[in-house]
Amino acid sequence: MASGFWSSLQNSRAGLYALPVIAIAGCGLWLMLPGSSGAQNSPAPSQQDAVPLNTAVIPTEEPAASSQPSTSTVGVAPAVAPAAEGSPLDGLKISSQSWRRGGLGSKALVTFTLRNANDYAVKNIEIACSFTRRDGSHLTDRKRLISDTVEMKSRKTFAKMHVGFVNVNADKAKCALVSANRASSG
Repeated sequence: MASGFWSSLQNSRAGLYALPVIAIAGCGLWLMLPGSSGAQNSPAPSQQDAVPLNTAVIPTEEPAASSQPSTSTVGVAPAVAPAAEGSPLDGLKISSQSWRRGGLGSKALVTFTLRNANDYAVKNIEIACSFTRRDGSHLTDRKRLISDTVEMKSRKTFAKMHVGFVNVNADKAKCALVSANRASSG
């Protein structure tokens, strides 16, 4: 009976349509079958096993004068604090900001002024803008990296900067500084 079915498909127009349908159904079944991905599933490390990022593990030796046999132990070095200089964000602030829609109403164009009170230039400034509805409920957040440099003891205005696409219900925006780097001199 199966040979009769296949021969009738070969001689009719139904055969032209049956082969792609069978191929798609076979691919669908193949994707749904569980299989080995080649990756080893290992349990997530527990909090006790995790090493903090700001510490280093260094081996230390016990003094030879001890009565116990000499073995090496593992110590944790304290995190090294940066020099007395502060973060570039300490002297950087947004002094004024506004926003409007662009494109077909889905682009957020933000105009803001950055003031740099630091004794050095600042670059690679990242801002995060939070958009809310008219009633104050949160809609979305967008981040933008500004690669321009703001010179020391100066201000710079960025006009109509595209920070991303926003919901059509967005009514208010509030931008804040996330990170910045000290610009290298020279």
